[in-house]
Amino acid sequence: MSGLRERMNRLRGLAAAAREAGAVDTDADRNAATAPDGTGMRAADISEAGRNEAGGGPGRPGTGAAAAADAVPPVSDAAGDADGPDAEGEPLHPAWTELGVKLVTNEWGGFLLRETRYPPTHYHGTHRLGEWETSVRGLAAFHPGVSDEGIGAEEVLFLDLETTGLGAGAGNVPFMIGLGYWDNGSYVVEQSLIRHPAEERAMLARLIGLLPRFRFLATYNGRTFDWPVLESRFILNGFGRTVWTPLHLDFLHPSRSVWRNTLASCRLSHVEEERLGIVRRDDVPGSLAPSIYFQFLADGDPRPLAGVFHHNESDMLSLACLAIRFGHLLSGGLGTAVPFPDEPEEMVRTGLWLERMGHAAAAAALFERASGNEDIGYSTLIALAARDKKAGNWRRAVLLWQRAALAAASGAMFSCEAHIELAMFYEHKMKDYESALAYAEGAFELIQRHPLLHRGGRQRAELEALRKRRDRLRRKLQAAKPTAQ
Repeated sequence: MSGLRERMNRLRGLAAAAREAGAVDTDADRNAATAPDGTGMRAADISEAGRNEAGGGPGRPGTGAAAAADAVPPVSDAAGDADGPDAEGEPLHPAWTELGVKLVTNEWGGFLLRETRYPPTHYHGTHRLGEWETSVRGLAAFHPGVSDEGIGAEEVLFLDLETTGLGAGAGNVPFMIGLGYWDNGSYVVEQSLIRHPAEERAMLARLIGLLPRFRFLATYNGRTFDWPVLESRFILNGFGRTVWTPLHLDFLHPSRSVWRNTLASCRLSHVEEERLGIVRRDDVPGSLAPSIYFQFLADGDPRPLAGVFHHNESDMLSLACLAIRFGHLLSGGLGTAVPFPDEPEEMVRTGLWLERMGHAAAAAALFERASGNEDIGYSTLIALAARDKKAGNWRRAVLLWQRAALAAASGAMFSCEAHIELAMFYEHKMKDYESALAYAEGAFELIQRHPLLHRGGRQRAELEALRKRRDRLRRKLQAAKPTAQ
């Protein structure tokens, strides 16, 4: 407790020094910082707009004067908000005012809050936020039966935490809670921050008051990280476990399903750049956020936290755009609102995911498109053939296996999987033992050419099974020959 007491005293000392210097956050000061043209932009927003105009282009997140003008200054939404001096009458550090941060108080204490509103005309990458109104209905496919009545635009809460660690245990504290939601046609980004651990309970209490407004929780890996972290903090702060039971929309899993073999990483920052057209400039990596926060606890200087606020805000915008992208895919927007994938691998992976989500027609169009592509790779041929085998589409499955077997025989791929599938097909489906034996022996030739194919216990077991298949086919073929007279 002595360390915490020292930090709190240090914060109070900094605040007192700011007050002596005349840095008091009054209504007059805030009005003076507002643009005289009636736009309501904060002075910090205007400064940021100037920097963006010099370094970015239109249509990018936080770039260009038009993007900066989209941001509406934060407003108070609770009768108990205290904007300016803290609970003990001390003014906020001037750097907080520059960030557009205010103090919010309730019966549990106080914490800091930053709110930004984006109109539906705002572009973040390739998507306009207003597309949410039409795409959100497709996300009901994540919860078939539960969501037969559909999903309302204002029923989804977006969540992204900045925490002191990576685990979901009791020692991991969310020092910033980023929320996004739709309110009267605008996308609202709220960012709560605690200046010391004693403010956590007040921050969580306000969050608990907001949760009943929503049915769905949209995150990126939030089902296994962000939400469990919050649940543990609810318990530790005396609020209990069953504060809210959301229906999850976790977009990490469909992202992996669709892009795991076509993108170098499925981190949100990589997905947004490669598939959503979002380019961040001067972004603070999320991995550095804890160290920046710990430095703030040590020296009380909030200015470096500006990078954490902007990083989290970008995450909230990117999460909304990713939800829009998957919503379009699930509401028939493929080829119109969302372009067809360029790579056969992504076509097949997208089709497999759409099929699992109950959209067989859209998946079939992608499968047909991929199968006709001359540049389709071996692994994609195998994946699509396996899907066709399961669906009973043997005609296309055989054609795909034959293409894959030809690629393997030519040395393009060190695999005998296509040969084995064809050997099984001709033996059991067609009773064509001669063709089956030819593919079984072709598999043996590949293994002899590439010894690495039969290393390891599993590979040796498969090799033994292939040897038995070859011997069995030879016996069947011999038995099928007519007896000599």
